Amino acid sequence: MTSGLVTNSRVPITTVLFVCMLVVAVLPVVVVGQCSCDSDEGDNNKSEALRYKLGAFVSILVAGAIGVYLPMVAKRVPALSPEKNAFFVVKTFAAGVILATGCVHVLPDAFEKLTSPCLTGVVWNFPWAGFVLMVVAIFTLMLDNLATSYYSQSQLANASTDPVVHVDEEMTGEHANQDVPVHTHTTHGHSHGSAMLSSGYDGPVSKELIRYRVIAQVLELGIVVHSVIIGLALGASESPSYIKPLVAALSFHQFFEGVGLGGCITQAKLKCRAITIMALFFSLTTPIGIAIGIGITNVYKENSPTALIVEGILNAAASGILIYMSLVDLLAADFENPRMQTNMKLQMVAYASLLFGAGCMSLIAKWA
Repeated sequence: MTSGLVTNSRVPITTVLFVCMLVVAVLPVVVVGQCSCDSDEGDNNKSEALRYKLGAFVSILVAGAIGVYLPMVAKRVPALSPEKNAFFVVKTFAAGVILATGCVHVLPDAFEKLTSPCLTGVVWNFPWAGFVLMVVAIFTLMLDNLATSYYSQSQLANASTDPVVHVDEEMTGEHANQDVPVHTHTTHGHSHGSAMLSSGYDGPVSKELIRYRVIAQVLELGIVVHSVIIGLALGASESPSYIKPLVAALSFHQFFEGVGLGGCITQAKLKCRAITIMALFFSLTTPIGIAIGIGITNVYKENSPTALIVEGILNAAASGILIYMSLVDLLAADFENPRMQTNMKLQMVAYASLLFGAGCMSLIAKWA
């Protein structure tokens, strides 16, 4: 009975994370507002822009799906399995992509929105983008640790019930009336307990599994926040010259981000249903943002104070999550791994992979 209660108690955190993602996906609707700072798009062509938007919808959806599922398929290749050194190289590349996304793509947009001349008043003479980034990074640290502790305690409580049952069964069995030393039963009971813990979450491998599951969920939350905003901006624009370069750039952007997220999901060893939900959610978020943007094109004003504030804060929050996750949960964890620490050649290759991933994503910022 206790085991069942502990298992069911895992639901709230996962549910809260997905509810947060859904709220973020719907949040762009609130950016509809009156325009106080006119935008100048001289080449507006609604019908031509719509064709490019539909092409972007399909292209970004396919690129994101391929990216997020690629690590899951690649793990079936022996050389790329999580137990091999090559997987470290792939992970550092993905971490570099995520770090560059937060630093080069998302954070500059946040500063641009929250320092816009369209925002008037003394309150905006403050670096709100950096402040929001700092607060969200601290909040991510708290969520990261609290979620890990919650799962660890749940699994410990779950595992601690079974050793007692095993000992009781033995004591009431055919050996119950035999004169057996007490320490023999105690040792045997401890053996059962160790087996349960090693198959659960208390051993080194189990703790890593908990960390990977928390990382995958929090990382997806950060990526979703950013993806909704870029989809909204593209969908709401009526300028073909603005949309055309974004189609290819955002397709590569989503592909690389998908590779990073897919690698984390692969290591988390989630159930098939959870993997499918997370992969689909990532793949659909930017296209959904595009669809929302198309739907509110006539009333959406990108330079309205409401739009600037909402987009700026969401971008700053997303950058805080992505920068924290890439540096703390991905790069620091991998480079402190004993296998990495004792292999200088692997370290050098991982550094090169990290720089290459960060460089590729930074280059895309020229168009996206």
